[in-house]
Amino acid sequence: MALGDRTLIRFDDVWKTYGKGEAKVHALAGVSFSIGCGEFVAIMGPSGSGKSTAMNIVGCLDTPTGGRYGFLGADAGRLDRARRATLRNRYIGFVFQGYNLLARTTAAENVELPLIYRGVPASERRQLAMRALAEVGLEGREHHTPAELSGGQQQRVAIARAIVTRPTLVVADEPTGNLDTARSHEIMELLTRLNEEFGLTIVMVTHEQDVADYAHRIVGFLDGHVASDRLKAEAA
Repeated sequence: MALGDRTLIRFDDVWKTYGKGEAKVHALAGVSFSIGCGEFVAIMGPSGSGKSTAMNIVGCLDTPTGGRYGFLGADAGRLDRARRATLRNRYIGFVFQGYNLLARTTAAENVELPLIYRGVPASERRQLAMRALAEVGLEGREHHTPAELSGGQQQRVAIARAIVTRPTLVVADEPTGNLDTARSHEIMELLTRLNEEFGLTIVMVTHEQDVADYAHRIVGFLDGHVASDRLKAEAA
């Protein structure tokens, strides 16, 4: 099921297999689901359930062994490495548990990185980075390095970096995993606001139910299959 005006992500009988013979493992075993533009979806499941593999395919970091992965109607699973990189750069922003900020660069410089890859001129890069930092509540922190920021502030910088290009999709991998409860809820409230105000599609992996509850929809993985797919009202 998909709630958006149009389908952004579509898995049709997607398989991902590792190894051969007796060592063969099906990380995904015929997974089918879709996500509409503007949805906020949480993906949950125990270790080894296939949720991280599915997330890597969604983010065009990996490709299916079988089946079809569609992104905005294109068969993204069949693109070569260079074309997948172009698709990521143009349409997808990433937020990770460990922030993945460059330690010796300022918040603004970290946010500018995706714009550098796009070839945006320096003067425009700084303007866009400052706007993105303001949107995540970090006005006045643009010259701080990660060591001068709290964990929650570092994750805000990472979110600003993810949204600075105005992507169609934000992929968030355990975005609150390194934060305490209060900071976790602040980050989730920020992601919720960005989803609502900018129409960003967010696909988030989490193992925490209270974090997943911020999403519109919760997809549960188990043993390489989609075990459940519920709207938040149904999941409550």
